[in-house]
Amino acid sequence: MVSTDRLLAFAAMSFLLIVIPGPSVLFVIGRALAQGRRAALTTVVGNTLGAYVLVLAVALGVGAVVERSVLVFTVLKLAGAAYLVYLGVKAVRQRGSLAAAFAGGAPAQGGLRTLGEGFLVGVANPKAIVFFAAVLPQFVDRTQGHATAQMLLLGLVFNVIAVVSDTTWGLVAATTRDWLGRSPQRLSLVGGAGGLAMIGLGVTIAATGRKD
Repeated sequence: MVSTDRLLAFAAMSFLLIVIPGPSVLFVIGRALAQGRRAALTTVVGNTLGAYVLVLAVALGVGAVVERSVLVFTVLKLAGAAYLVYLGVKAVRQRGSLAAAFAGGAPAQGGLRTLGEGFLVGVANPKAIVFFAAVLPQFVDRTQGHATAQMLLLGLVFNVIAVVSDTTWGLVAATTRDWLGRSPQRLSLVGGAGGLAMIGLGVTIAATGRKD
């Protein structure tokens, strides 16, 4: 199974990515502002289910190949790193998107539909797709075997952190709308800092990984 040091390192890297506002966070914020805490929490559940579908796809479809091929691993890692840098640059350039999310709204709708939309956002989240494809494999300890099980465990750790983070964003959005809305600069700083962190994460992924 996954060693403690690998598990902690993966959790730390996951946290760095998750706290950066992305499509799922913006969607949760929008639902929180438009429909309140219940809709935000339902959206978080949908996002999490969608994200874990990605974990299953990577673990069952990509994990076995990556486990045996350094070339495949390297290609995935560099492609993922490049895309994370791209997303970071985009986040810095469009750091006003958080302000737009806080200013927006959506008509009320049923909980099942909210759950479904959250699922679609989670399963189509480019940050999650890239992260699972590029990062999960390099934390698998091939000497321990059971690569698929290791990826499923790491994916579970990622999703637990994501649930806590996204829930916090949703609750904060629902309770501090007026304070944040009075200062677009605060939201821009959050978006800009998140973009820089994403760029740093991409560079880190490109520069590290297994050496075999």
